[in-house]
Amino acid sequence: MTQADELLRLAADLRAEARGDLTFMEVCGTHTMSIARYGLRELLPGGMRLISGPGCPVCVTAMADLDHVVALARLPEVTLATFGDLIRVPASRTTLAAERAAGADVRVVYSARDAVQIAADEPERQVVFAGIGFETTAPTIAASLLEARARGLTNFSVLSMHKTMPPPLKALLELGETPLGGFLLPGHVSVITGTACYEFLARDYGVAGVVAGFEPHDILRALLRLVRQTRPAIEIEYGRAVRPEGNVVARRLMEQVFEPSDADWRGLGVIPDSGLVLRPEYADADAAVRFPVRLEPPLEPAGCRCGEVLRGVTDPVDCALFGVRCTPEDPVGACMVSSEGACAARYRYRGIDD
Repeated sequence: MTQADELLRLAADLRAEARGDLTFMEVCGTHTMSIARYGLRELLPGGMRLISGPGCPVCVTAMADLDHVVALARLPEVTLATFGDLIRVPASRTTLAAERAAGADVRVVYSARDAVQIAADEPERQVVFAGIGFETTAPTIAASLLEARARGLTNFSVLSMHKTMPPPLKALLELGETPLGGFLLPGHVSVITGTACYEFLARDYGVAGVVAGFEPHDILRALLRLVRQTRPAIEIEYGRAVRPEGNVVARRLMEQVFEPSDADWRGLGVIPDSGLVLRPEYADADAAVRFPVRLEPPLEPAGCRCGEVLRGVTDPVDCALFGVRCTPEDPVGACMVSSEGACAARYRYRGIDD
């Protein structure tokens, strides 16, 4: 059976077995891009909706945090290292790309270890790594910080803007803005966390969840699992990578360096214990402690509905700026910049993703 044949068979099963109106939310940026790229919404039954949630780490980063990164980049002694997605995300009044053009030492790296190496190669510079992402990236950044300490590097620090996935799911359900029949749970995050952290969804809220892989057949299989549940439960479709217990070693490493904290999410506000900050014993490598900076009040771009998109209450194409004032080449909001953003996915695959 070809992949196309399998997709058509899965779509037929969904049409045959889905009952009534169903709304499912994916909370992984890679799922968002795959759904758009393969036009999977076209294969769904008429009463089934797939909406995007807060699954893009760049998109959910609050404006105040972006302003903090910019302020650090402006310090003359600092080399700011970051993943590429963050470069063009609009902060309140500028972007890291604009600051680099104006002379700031901003460098794109592929991993936090690259930033550690910069610190080793340039001991006269203070290298700050802008730590962003969910549980997927936090262990690697923890390992990089420990490596820097083992190498005796005192010029390497991290600005932690990391967030964890379960708390915003609870926040979304508490808001109750969109009735959800279930979640397509994130594959990459769940490789680290396992599935126990999602059990509250079914137990406390009666909402199902299936951890899905990223191929089109993975996503349709996960949706079929959601449809077939007789009572809400947490399941794993992505069994080739995800285990119920997750990656215990990676979690221990993350917990050694980071501790939970309240965090500000774009569109959702401050969510208790949804962020990760460096533990006090690593304060010497905490850029927020080492380099206090003055921040102006954050400014949100007029007309941008990125926060509503991240809550699943607005479709990207319903934003008046979409494709007119806001495009990947000239983005207004974060959801149009990141390769995992819902607006960027919808724009890139317009004509395929209906």
